[in-house]
Amino acid sequence: MKKLFLFVCTVLIAFGGFAQIQTPAPSPFQKIEQKVGLTDVTLEYSRPSMRGRTIFGDLVPYDKVWRTGANANTKITFSDDVMIGGNTLKAGSYAIYTKPGAQNWEVYFYSDANNWGTPQNWDDSKVAAKVTASTYPLPMDIESFTMSFDDITNDSANLGLMWEKTYVGVPIKFHTDKMVGASIDKVMNGPGANDYYAAAVYYLEAGKDINKAKMWIDKAIELREQPAFWYHRQQSLIYAKAGDKKGAIKAAEKSLELAKAAGNDDYIALNQKSLKEWGAM
Repeated sequence: MKKLFLFVCTVLIAFGGFAQIQTPAPSPFQKIEQKVGLTDVTLEYSRPSMRGRTIFGDLVPYDKVWRTGANANTKITFSDDVMIGGNTLKAGSYAIYTKPGAQNWEVYFYSDANNWGTPQNWDDSKVAAKVTASTYPLPMDIESFTMSFDDITNDSANLGLMWEKTYVGVPIKFHTDKMVGASIDKVMNGPGANDYYAAAVYYLEAGKDINKAKMWIDKAIELREQPAFWYHRQQSLIYAKAGDKKGAIKAAEKSLELAKAAGNDDYIALNQKSLKEWGAM
């Protein structure tokens, strides 16, 4: 009986040693993955909350380096080189530290991204980029510290930081046009219909050389074995942008004919709208 009692106690102690109570993290972790142009951006950070406290100038002092979140340092990763504050930031991972102020924040991109909070010994040589960003008042409290990618275009985005009644936006420039141009130049050594089509549509939407776009969309259609209503649709838009109204109408009519044959109501409506705008219906 005594041996049985000891065995039961041993099992209970062992079980107690492995059992853990799970509770929510006070500053939950968030991971954001965002593509800007052709560049992949990943942001990882923890989100403390106000909980009735005064944040900036109190919990987070002014003019002192802050970890910009909670727990491990906030980390941002770029798949390609970007521009921040006039500086080239090489592809890779960086910790984001800030020095909040009443009117402006200093934002640091630090090459050592493996600290718990701020580095024990700050090393200026590891500051890969530094930028000063203005603060903007918000009309309501943001309870949890929030980071976001705002105002995204093909070649730019703002890294947003929000907490309490403060918003700070850090502009980031991306080399999308340069990357697309290099890709086009490379592919054009032996492009197919889809390559010509993609290049033409990009030039149309990016406001680049419309005559090149016109040449490429014609080549794309020429290389297609079977006619495609969406190819002719883009052709009509490119011709219209180039000032060739007659060619735009002809392409839109062809796209409309093919869209009707395919039963695609969306493209039927788009082409009919354009033809009305161009006085052909």
